[in-house]
Amino acid sequence: MTRRTCLAGALALGASGIARAQDHAARRHVEINLSLGPDSLDPTTAPSASIGEVVHYNILEGLTKIEENGSTSPLLATAWEHDTDGRSYSIRLREGVRFHDGKPFDSSAVRFSFERAVAPGSKNKSRRALFDNIAHITTPDAYRVVLQLHHADASLPFRLGESSAVILHPDTAEQASRNPVGTGPYQIDQWQRGERITLQRAARYRNAAQLRMHSATYRFISTPEAQEKALQDGEVDLLYQFATRTVRRFQDDNRYQILVGASGGKCMVALNNRRARLNDVRVRRAISHAIDREGFIRRAMDGRGTAIGSHFAPTDAGYINLTGVYPYDPERARALLKEAAVASPLRLRLAIPPTPYALIGGPVVAEYLGKVGIDCQLENMSWSEWLAGPFKGQFDMTLINHVEPLDYAIYTDPSYYFGYDSAAFRDLVQRHALAANARERQQLFVQMQRQLANDAVNAWIYTPQIGVVLRKGLRGIWMNYPIFAHDIAAMWWE
Repeated sequence: MTRRTCLAGALALGASGIARAQDHAARRHVEINLSLGPDSLDPTTAPSASIGEVVHYNILEGLTKIEENGSTSPLLATAWEHDTDGRSYSIRLREGVRFHDGKPFDSSAVRFSFERAVAPGSKNKSRRALFDNIAHITTPDAYRVVLQLHHADASLPFRLGESSAVILHPDTAEQASRNPVGTGPYQIDQWQRGERITLQRAARYRNAAQLRMHSATYRFISTPEAQEKALQDGEVDLLYQFATRTVRRFQDDNRYQILVGASGGKCMVALNNRRARLNDVRVRRAISHAIDREGFIRRAMDGRGTAIGSHFAPTDAGYINLTGVYPYDPERARALLKEAAVASPLRLRLAIPPTPYALIGGPVVAEYLGKVGIDCQLENMSWSEWLAGPFKGQFDMTLINHVEPLDYAIYTDPSYYFGYDSAAFRDLVQRHALAANARERQQLFVQMQRQLANDAVNAWIYTPQIGVVLRKGLRGIWMNYPIFAHDIAAMWWE
């Protein structure tokens, strides 16, 4: 190939990228790739983080908005204040807001949504952390809500900005899983399950005329190879995923740019504490000693991640580094297995959800465990299979990233999928909630981290950095992700 041919090819490629960007600017449309497609569109009743990635801020809104730096700002609420002991919040609501079907947004919708979250049978993943703490809800008028809490919670404005606290209307809440009716800037245009979801600008949105992006399509492509091909073919404008080799391969592509930022995720080998052998803390500790966290980050994540030793991320206020509790020590792992009278090899199944970090990282984990006498059978699963199996407690081990911030309350629920049952930990969480001053809360927060680490509930590996590949000219994209959301209304083509 001659220099002239190379130059011509590069110019053609650049011209193609410019033409596509101009086309997007004219159509005001963006194509976004996510690894997982949601099986429901109601983030208040289903656990998958991919639901919020599609609907949060776009279709459904909450009282507050969590910004890229982790701060909170008004959204459906315009202001809030609390009393001196922090147990009573008075919230002023935005006036003139309507749902997509024309029904008015007011305090009755807020009250309904919050009461629905604690109704019998509720599966809301923020029930323990947020809604169970609300003792009373009063609505003095159509645009004011007063929350009386059982105990003070300085994180309340943040929790009200999570996808599990979005506001639904009582007349349409039951259809939210398939066709959510919200107050946000977009609504569902088309949903091809497992393939794509297209959003269109909502005509009744309060600022519809000011939206720079009129539509968006989420494409669900899970394997790194298929994601890379979609980028090479120019089929997606934004590839959102955990750091993988795909990010590295597009660093020199002049059509794209790379953003690498922080997250609050906790990626781990989750362990079924109910299962024989895994119900022995010595076996769980052996698994933690067997995994080389830094090696995993280098090999599976291209070095993009921070090692952790408990279910807390470095972005959490009060985080302590507990990776030293279980340093990489295969000899110690083998000794613990011998002490627990485990016959070698110990055969366990490792469930792999269809995400790049799990598909790449699963064999790495299996290799580490194999070196200490644990034979891992890898079981690749679709997301629906993972939700129906491991998430229901039918598993030995699974490689999974928990992305919800401050979600330590899941360890107070013995029925949660990894089956941890500790009265001591529940007591720490309760004392933390009732603590009267910041110093006491911080001390208890440290004890909570240490308790989970000492019990080796799961084998925590790392907090991922987020690698985003985006087409040049696309603006308004987050670099850091305190929550997993994509605010399409904030995007535009340059």
